[in-house]
Amino acid sequence: MNKSNFRVAGLTLIVAFMLNVMPLPDWAREFRPDWVTLVMIYWAMALPARIGVTIAWLSGLLLDVSHGAILGQHALGLVLVSYIVHIQHQRIRVASLVQQAIVIFFLLLLKQLIVLWVSGIVGRAPGTWLYFMPSFIGALLWPWIYIILRDLRRKFGYRVNY
Repeated sequence: MNKSNFRVAGLTLIVAFMLNVMPLPDWAREFRPDWVTLVMIYWAMALPARIGVTIAWLSGLLLDVSHGAILGQHALGLVLVSYIVHIQHQRIRVASLVQQAIVIFFLLLLKQLIVLWVSGIVGRAPGTWLYFMPSFIGALLWPWIYIILRDLRRKFGYRVNY
């Protein structure tokens, strides 16, 4: 991956981090999608040889630091999701956007369950079912995220080699 190509993926991850920490009203916080995981899923699916587990681990650690969470819980979730996407990227890529959204829902749910599990071990588990709303919102937003990131990838010259 040359420098200009790496910049596009890096910039989209930076934008996702900014969206993750952007202040929202109290009523809207439970509905914030997991932007970093969604962007990471796209890049792991589109460029599996270049964006993978290492970048997912580093992004997860940055998420832990930005949220004040236990160091490694978001990283563990992102690494597991990135690994699953990496080994299944060809199957996910050829699916329709609705089918992809269903897969994305379960991947986001898996990440949230891992974060919930670690939080529960240390006694910080949330007390409401709204904890799982970001998975639903992320699945609903997936078609637009996919189209926007795909167009950015094509505009800046990424080529997917099979």
